[in-house]
Amino acid sequence: MSSELVIVYHRQPYEEHVVDGKTVFKENKSPNGIVPTLKSFFGGVDHGAWVAWKLSDDPSNPDFERRVEIEDAYGKYAVSRLPLSEKQVSEFYHITSKEAFWPILHAFKERYNYDPVDWANFRDVNRRFAEAAAEEAAEGALVWVHDYNLWLVPGYLRQLRPDVRIAFFHHTPFPSADMFNVLPWRKEIVGSLLACDDVGFHIPRYAANFVSVARSLFDVDVTDRVRVREDWVSEGTALTERVVPSHVVTDEGHEVTISVTPVGVDTDFIDDRARSDATKERLDAIKEELGDETQMILSVGRTDYTKGGIEQLQSFERILQNNPELRGKVRLMHVSVSANTNMTAYEEVQNEIEQMAGHINGRFGRFDWQPVTLISRAIPFEELVAYYQSAHVCWITPLADGMNLVCKEFVASRIDGDGVLVLSEFAGAAVELGNAVITNPFSYRAMDQALLQALDMPEEERRYRMTGLRKAVLGNSVRNWGPGSLTVKRDLEPAA
Repeated sequence: MSSELVIVYHRQPYEEHVVDGKTVFKENKSPNGIVPTLKSFFGGVDHGAWVAWKLSDDPSNPDFERRVEIEDAYGKYAVSRLPLSEKQVSEFYHITSKEAFWPILHAFKERYNYDPVDWANFRDVNRRFAEAAAEEAAEGALVWVHDYNLWLVPGYLRQLRPDVRIAFFHHTPFPSADMFNVLPWRKEIVGSLLACDDVGFHIPRYAANFVSVARSLFDVDVTDRVRVREDWVSEGTALTERVVPSHVVTDEGHEVTISVTPVGVDTDFIDDRARSDATKERLDAIKEELGDETQMILSVGRTDYTKGGIEQLQSFERILQNNPELRGKVRLMHVSVSANTNMTAYEEVQNEIEQMAGHINGRFGRFDWQPVTLISRAIPFEELVAYYQSAHVCWITPLADGMNLVCKEFVASRIDGDGVLVLSEFAGAAVELGNAVITNPFSYRAMDQALLQALDMPEEERRYRMTGLRKAVLGNSVRNWGPGSLTVKRDLEPAA
């Protein structure tokens, strides 16, 4: 059955488990990841399709189940699964995407590793994704491709199916031309993206950077610019833009819409969890453990050199050293979840975080107080909401981040109207959340002062800032998000 909407993303839209020798598909645990967000669009079409990879010991095995039909709370859709060997996945994802693309996208040029890239394999995997999408799409369907590891899909798909509408969304930052053009495949990548009808980004800066890159490589004309929304212009952030290109035309006459659609969180779901009896019970237990005299600082993120976890711990150590009156009065709950066990760079970051946390506890800890609680596993979302509600400060200071949903989850959880968000000016979310305490994670002084300001902030100011933050987050929930100018209906109330 052909599909009106085809979503192309590297991960499958469910968690696959083997129970009593049978494969069982289960819903993803988090409500705010990209997977449940994208699946919510299937409710608005008669039939949708999802294209993903699946690890296979033998990709040539004719018995491999390449297509499965799914019916769940989000609707009816097919999943087209591309069998990839462990070697193909390693070269396509762990090496090309994570060692070459990821550091450039986040402006860590010193971590860029070009030598081991197998570009032929990357092309082949992207071509297979495009072929699968072409096979699933109905006449004139919308094919929505997601993220940088599928950059070449639009170009191949346009050749295969000139009738379909193609949208692409970047979930990462997009760097300036002098950084992006380090990639030797830059022209092939951008040429593929210019085959889209709509190219989307979280914030105006990334959209402007993309157009700058495109104009450095091709004869591209900007045909329209728009003023950035007033509530997205903040003097306190490094990522502010005031005018952004909204349409470009290639030298072949193809028009591409440049969309800015920052993704939000499921505020209704979070609000429901925040008000539940189970969350209140967990919140009371956390508060009792903390006591009336201890302020909790909460930091939640993946283990990644872009997330600034090491810089946070260094700042926390300086604060304890220079402010002895805070010893015994503050606790840092640092959640650093390993994102990928196959990446040496991430293992090194995790090891350094563990060593630093141990060092701080050894230096300042007492029998009745440990300054750092380090958690290296994912916390169930319902429990995490209780931690959001009990935190005096949510400390989110990535060195670079496409958006960052943790800070939005924190704000949506604060139904009490209290709490302080300290946010890096290099997180995409800072463009929307100007009422946070904005800081520069590359500056020792700025990092330390921001945290001290948050810890010492009077209640009246805390509540004033949180009112502004909640207005921004609740006003741009995940339900407002979509594929730019190419609209598709969706059922926002999945069945129970």
